[in-house]
Amino acid sequence: MDGRDRKPTFPLSRSVRQKARRWPLAFRFIKGAIHHVIVIPVLCHTLITSAIVYIDQVQGVRLRIPSTIVPSLSIVVGMMLVFRNSSSYDRFWGGRCNLQTIVTCVRNLVRAFLVCGPSDDDADKIEKDKVVRVLIGMLHALKNHLRAEWAVGGINSVEYAGLLPRGLRGKEEEGVGLFVELAFIVERYIKRGVAKGAFNAPQSSMLSGQLNCLLDSYGHMETIKLTPIPVCHQIHQKQVLALYCTVLPFCLVDDLGWLSIPIICLICFTLYGIEGIGEALEDPFGKDKNDIKMEAIISDCQQEVLVLLESWRRNGEEYTV
Repeated sequence: MDGRDRKPTFPLSRSVRQKARRWPLAFRFIKGAIHHVIVIPVLCHTLITSAIVYIDQVQGVRLRIPSTIVPSLSIVVGMMLVFRNSSSYDRFWGGRCNLQTIVTCVRNLVRAFLVCGPSDDDADKIEKDKVVRVLIGMLHALKNHLRAEWAVGGINSVEYAGLLPRGLRGKEEEGVGLFVELAFIVERYIKRGVAKGAFNAPQSSMLSGQLNCLLDSYGHMETIKLTPIPVCHQIHQKQVLALYCTVLPFCLVDDLGWLSIPIICLICFTLYGIEGIGEALEDPFGKDKNDIKMEAIISDCQQEVLVLLESWRRNGEEYTV
């Protein structure tokens, strides 16, 4: 394949949006929206409101309570929704920042290994090629670990093809993540580089620091994955929100009559939508439209590293000292 047959690309080509939106976001109800999550509670409260208005307006049974209780409930509901959404977005942002830290550490390690790693003979070059590919494999192992896709099995999956050392057998069924296991291969390469005089003491310390930073970010992402919003908070928030949306029609029916039905529907759509957003962002490592684009980010990094690796294999002058 010559250059004319190659698909055009650019840095971060998979991570950035390339297609223009056909419709304004205000008219989107499927991809990325949370309507499918909130349709049942909104419909239930609309039906309850319809029954209340019918009994009050048609049957003549007064189902009205003072509207003075609404402000107190509104404050509680607002505070709980703000807390839920802010904490969920903090998890999303933290996950994205830690993923970028891992990508940055991989870039730094690849740069140092290709330029400064041992290259005295063919065995050194083969080992350098292997450890750079292992760094890419660590990115895929990270993604699978956070999604609880214990793929190893997946050591033989397509995404690991050509990236892991031959004969490597994952120990995930024994409780050791593949990401951690691969980190030992990288640490061993640094140690061997020091023994061969390729890395001096400050440089080896820097490389070990990059590897430690990589594992530190991995641990932070594990913390996000394994520490959900406390169940007591989730239960109380749902109960308070349901109570608020159930009591509200009794306060509005006297002033608004039949208009209470669309008004309550709109209020429930707004409040349950905010709660639904918090739920969608709570675990940012999945495959939903609103989750972090882990496949795209990892694929972009893999493309970048493999291009640099191929350039090194062709004895590019930027890799010679």
